[in-house]
Amino acid sequence: MNNKVEICGVNTSKLPVLKGAKQKELLLRMKNGDKSAREEFINGNLRLVLSVIQRFNNRGEYVDDLFQVGCIGLIKAIDNFDLNQNVKFSTYAVPMIIGEIRRYLRDNNSIRVSRSLRDVAYKALQVRDKLVNENSKEPTVGDIAKELNIPREEVVFALDAIQDPVSLFEPIYHDGGDAIYVMDQIGDEKNVDEVWLEQIALKEAIKKLNDREKMILTMRFFEGKTQMEVAKEIGISQAQVSRLEKSALSHMRKYI
Repeated sequence: MNNKVEICGVNTSKLPVLKGAKQKELLLRMKNGDKSAREEFINGNLRLVLSVIQRFNNRGEYVDDLFQVGCIGLIKAIDNFDLNQNVKFSTYAVPMIIGEIRRYLRDNNSIRVSRSLRDVAYKALQVRDKLVNENSKEPTVGDIAKELNIPREEVVFALDAIQDPVSLFEPIYHDGGDAIYVMDQIGDEKNVDEVWLEQIALKEAIKKLNDREKMILTMRFFEGKTQMEVAKEIGISQAQVSRLEKSALSHMRKYI
């Protein structure tokens, strides 16, 4: 994709770049119905579409198709952009372009979702937006189901069916500085400081055991073997394995 100069008949190496002041001027002219300003503004933001579609270059889709769909998202962003909001156009447009491409990929996914299921999901999304506007808060699945007069489970199933997997490295916000990625918003409950310290303490306690005790605990708790299997493998009785295991664990507790 990076080596391809022409996409959909557009020479990407010659795409213009609009500065902030010029963008604002064109937006104001567009607001007053200037069609030439609209065309210039679209052409001046095609590089934005190009940068977005590069995130989807591992999906096996034709670049030309993604570029055309991205342009639809760009035009939707232009039509819905509010000059009175204190936000850069690119910040507003990128999620719109990504959303349009994701809808295209979802609708053309090899894992087919039935038309009826997609219809329920899209109706649920429309109802969600309506309830947010009316109540200024996120509705529950139950609220959406009640509005559509269908079971709650059907709403959940439909919305899950149209979800598109998101990379942990997907940017969710970018405003000229460092991007914020999905992974920045996710907590890791397995690798918190307490667990890390417990692992260190556990390793130090294991070092205090003799070789036979280490072997028995390794076979029992890391390899998942029963006391009978351990006994057979090292040539002692199950009762001995049980005593040695309890003794080793008791010994370790002194150091944890």
